[in-house]
Amino acid sequence: MIFVTVGTEQFPFNRLMHWIEVLLESEMIDEEIIVQYGNCTVLPTGAKVYRFVKEDMFRSLINQARLVISHCGEGTLLLLDSLDKPYILVSRSQKFKEHVDDHQIELAMAMEQMNIPVAWCPGDLIRFISNPRQVSISDVTSQSAIALCQSLEQRFASVN
Repeated sequence: MIFVTVGTEQFPFNRLMHWIEVLLESEMIDEEIIVQYGNCTVLPTGAKVYRFVKEDMFRSLINQARLVISHCGEGTLLLLDSLDKPYILVSRSQKFKEHVDDHQIELAMAMEQMNIPVAWCPGDLIRFISNPRQVSISDVTSQSAIALCQSLEQRFASVN
């Protein structure tokens, strides 16, 4: 089973729902999909869906899943990283009215530099689903983390 979560953000994350639906319709995914869809207005046909789930059920779904596809929320990321389960992140974007700013894109870019799987398109999801890999934020050395922070500061200095 694959568990997909978009968190509890007030904005819909319909882009991810469309990606999942396309993968189901094209049979790129041929296993059970359970989706926590929050405020999405598009739901993937063929998936078992829950708007919101309580924390104990959320953890249970993660534990039952073969892998997790998640929005790039800080809290969810930290929980997933602690639960010893392969996961891939998909960032919400202000451009698609999925969030108020692009902090999830910035976080996803940082996580990708730390070898955490990130999906920028449906093809990234397909590759991860067929060959999931488990990595942890805790695998990063202090020196790597400092270099990463400096790199991100330089990259986003002109944005602020």
